[in-house]
Amino acid sequence: MAILRVLFLILTLLAPFTAPSVAQSFDKQRAAFYNSYTRENSGDYQGAVNTLKGVYDQSSYEINLRLGWLSYKSGDFKESEGYYRRAINLRPYGVEPRLGLIYPLSSMGNWDQVIATYEEILKIDPNNSIANYRFGLVAYGREDYLKADQLFTKVLNLYPFDYDTLIILAWTRLKLGKSLEAKVLFQKALLYSPDDPSALEGLSLIK
Repeated sequence: MAILRVLFLILTLLAPFTAPSVAQSFDKQRAAFYNSYTRENSGDYQGAVNTLKGVYDQSSYEINLRLGWLSYKSGDFKESEGYYRRAINLRPYGVEPRLGLIYPLSSMGNWDQVIATYEEILKIDPNNSIANYRFGLVAYGREDYLKADQLFTKVLNLYPFDYDTLIILAWTRLKLGKSLEAKVLFQKALLYSPDDPSALEGLSLIK
């Protein structure tokens, strides 16, 4: 009991000093975030980075996430990757920082890591439409049409009248030799955009 009384006394004595310190720290961070948005909107990405570095806290998910984005925008891809990875370490189940991480990784041409990151996202959130669609684009670009078909189909099941998914899945099915299925998808795309040149071109290739 004596130990508890001592601990209570210590906490009571520290309280008046701790509360203002925490409030001041938050006010500085809030002001830095505000200034970073202002600088970003004016195109001063490095200035926005420097503003947040002035209040940098390695344990802050929000600061690391924001610095990941701003560093990417300023062209410092390696530094951007580092901040995003810190954010992931702080929130291991976060989809948000992993989607961000893909920007610097793809800019550096680290496509194997891009794919690995998409796979991590889909383990956490299998139906994530952004990850499925963008991963599908990577697979399509690599001419892995079977994988692309699988990913785009999942998105289309969630958003059956989404033009971007309809048109890319139509081309994917055409690449796979599934002409009748491709034709149906091209026609659906034309219901969304009646004069769409990509859908019209695809239909012209189907005999």
